[in-house]
Amino acid sequence: MPDSTISSPSARQVTLPVAIAIVVANMVGTGVFGSLGFQVADLPSGFPVMLLWVLGGIISFCGAVCYAELTAMMPRSGGEYHLLGEAWHPAVGFLSGWVSATVGFAAPIALNAVLLGKYLSAIFALPSWFFSVPVVLIVTAIHLGSLNRIGRFQMFFTGLKIGLILLLAGSAFVLGTRQDISFLPKTGDLDLIMKPAFAISLVYVLYAYAGWNAAAYIAGELKKPQRTLPLALLIGTGIVTLLYVMLNAAFLYATPIEEMAGKPEVGFVAAQQIFGERGGALMGMLISIGLVSTISSMTWAGPRVTAMMGEDYRAFAWLARRNRFGVPAWAVVAQAVIVLVLVVTASFEQLIQYIQAILTLSSLLTVLAVFWLRYRMPGAPRPYRAWGYPLTPAVFALMSIYVLVFQVRERPTETAWGLITLLVGWLVYLGSRKFQPKR
Repeated sequence: MPDSTISSPSARQVTLPVAIAIVVANMVGTGVFGSLGFQVADLPSGFPVMLLWVLGGIISFCGAVCYAELTAMMPRSGGEYHLLGEAWHPAVGFLSGWVSATVGFAAPIALNAVLLGKYLSAIFALPSWFFSVPVVLIVTAIHLGSLNRIGRFQMFFTGLKIGLILLLAGSAFVLGTRQDISFLPKTGDLDLIMKPAFAISLVYVLYAYAGWNAAAYIAGELKKPQRTLPLALLIGTGIVTLLYVMLNAAFLYATPIEEMAGKPEVGFVAAQQIFGERGGALMGMLISIGLVSTISSMTWAGPRVTAMMGEDYRAFAWLARRNRFGVPAWAVVAQAVIVLVLVVTASFEQLIQYIQAILTLSSLLTVLAVFWLRYRMPGAPRPYRAWGYPLTPAVFALMSIYVLVFQVRERPTETAWGLITLLVGWLVYLGSRKFQPKR
């Protein structure tokens, strides 16, 4: 278990390939394997659905170039907690860190674990938690070890996942039966794009792309972070955009829309259409294995936020305590406990809508900080400057606001729970001010 003392961030051991793997693994998870079914239920046409995934990649790239500028300026672990606290106010950073510490990472991990359980449950006819809970416990145990071992584990499962996507997409086009669907605009597509359902579906897509900022959470563990961070964010986002567009086109090409509509285990359904019943079961098992890398990458990133909060606030000092490998072990264990609670209690669709609203708000404020710091600190060193400024941050900000407006309108209950989470975080922040920050 952790040493009793609080140490500084561990030695910088994480290389660029591992950082890219973390970004890719954070992004590729439940979103691409589990959200298409909800999209085609309301948008039963190829062009609007593919437009969603292309838009998601463009928006994520715009966000990535902004995060690259900010994290190169301020290369410390913690992601939005650190960036928002430095750019705007410590209270804003604290609220973002509170979201990350409570549900921001725990909920996506739980979603991936639940989906993994659903895939294996469909194959072995056992309760999904029978698979979800052990995976969470095993990955947590691995992340209490050395960074080198964690990095090798991450690289292996991320490579396996990329290979799986390429195999699944290629097989769909070669072995699958072409469906009556067009990827070019046709009559009625514009009406579908103008529907509120398109904006709500974009929420699912942005959730699938969430994680393009993953390397920012472990900046303190990266070698040469001012160079490695921007490259990891941009290369990782580009790779995932190509994979997403290709994979969703393959799903639509080979699988009837009515078979996917409303189902979270879309990858399993598509694999059954392509390979038959037995082949589908095998592919479902491989997809489940691929989800391990996403669970692992978020188990790596999330505790670094709470550890930074522990370094800054005495009330949370126990979360910053590190074991002999330099890992914030108590933060890792605390996150695992929350994940396990969510695995056995949460609803898949509600969790996506709940966490995406507050995560979108957090990333929106972070990107707006690029404008603010360019105005407030024009002469500050910027090892990397956001490509396409001011267009790229403006595109990201406008699209984020667009999604938030529709989400608040269409999902008021989930949005209300997000606001309650922030209110609780604000009360905790006020209480923590009784303890003087150590920095």
